[in-house]
Parts: sequence; C-alpha cells; structure tokens
Amino acid sequence: MNVLSRYFIVLEGIDGSGKTTIAKALVTALNSANVKALYTYEPYNPDFIEMIKKYGKDFGGVMEALLMAVDRYYHVERVVKPYLNMGYSVVSDRYFYSSLAYQGARGVSLEWIKTLNEFAPKPSLAIYLDVSPEEGLKRKLNVATKIKYMEEDPEFLRKVREIYKRLVSEGFLIEVDASRNYEVVFQDCVNLVCRKLGLLCT
Repeated sequence: MNVLSRYFIVLEGIDGSGKTTIAKALVTALNSANVKALYTYEPYNPDFIEMIKKYGKDFGGVMEALLMAVDRYYHVERVVKPYLNMGYSVVSDRYFYSSLAYQGARGVSLEWIKTLNEFAPKPSLAIYLDVSPEEGLKRKLNVATKIKYMEEDPEFLRKVREIYKRLVSEGFLIEVDASRNYEVVFQDCVNLVCRKLGLLCT
C-alpha cells in the first residue's frame, strides 16, 4: 500500500443511494489503513445552500447551476485543495457530476455546465451508486435532505439517473449497483479504490 499518496475520491448518486454512508466508511477504512483521509460533501457552504433553496426552485436549472458552481469553488478552494496539499486523501459526497445530472435533468446544457465547472480538479476516482428513484425515495422517507425539492419527484429523478448512466457510459463515472445490501456495495467500492488507486489493498 502506498500510504504517501493523496487521492480525491468522489461518490455520486441520487439521495438514498448510500453515498454518505459509503463515503464515511471509506474514510474510516483509509484512516485505519494509515492513509490520512477526510470526508467532505457538496453542497458545502450553508449560506450558498440557503440561496439555492431560496432562488433555485423559482429561477430554474441555470440559477441552480450557477449557485452550485459558486459553492463548489468555495469548497474546492477552502477544503479539497488545502487538504490534498496537506497530504490527505479526500472523499467527497457529491461533486460537479451532481450538477451535470440534476441541472442537466432540468434541461441545462451539459457542455455549459462542464465549462462553468472547469475550475474543479478532476477526481482520482468517481463512483456512481445506482438505485432506482423509487428505492432511493423509499430509503430517504422521513430523513432530512439538504435541498428537498430536488429529491421529491420520481420522474425528475429518472432523468437524473439517465444522465448519471450517460456519464458512466462516457467514462466519467464507474457504476456500482447500490440496490444490494450495504456490505456488498461497500466491498465493491473498496475493491475499486484498491484496483484503481492501490489503497486499502492487503
């Protein structure tokens, strides 16, 4: 195991896919393996999250994409880059692929969103945890989500899922079937981290 390497790992998927649980578990596993690791997430800054809630729903996908990009720039400059520079591996619960999927599902140009996020460093590994909208909504029933209006409509989430699947087919994300039990899903993610980055390997 190369304990001196710094990697940026991203977990993506709709709410209820297990992103947060898997991301935190990966950080715990990395730290246990003597790899300094940090858990983080997007959207990140509470002020920008409130702005997205206040203006995003009314003004639509372009406004959402702009506010998400502002929040992401803050997150990258204040968290991701500093911790990578300090020798940490960083595991993020969501990244700019979420903007492609969610704002893309609102009809915003994917190429424009990519251009808007050109400042965002490319992750070492980006994993997409796939579940159906129905399963995701079932798992998140009565559980708080940061921006609730984006996670309520199954038809919208089907469009989100389609874009995630497209990003998988284009090689931006690696898909893991997250409809299975947690232990199997987590082990698949560990195997990817091992195979792609050489971390967590025995």
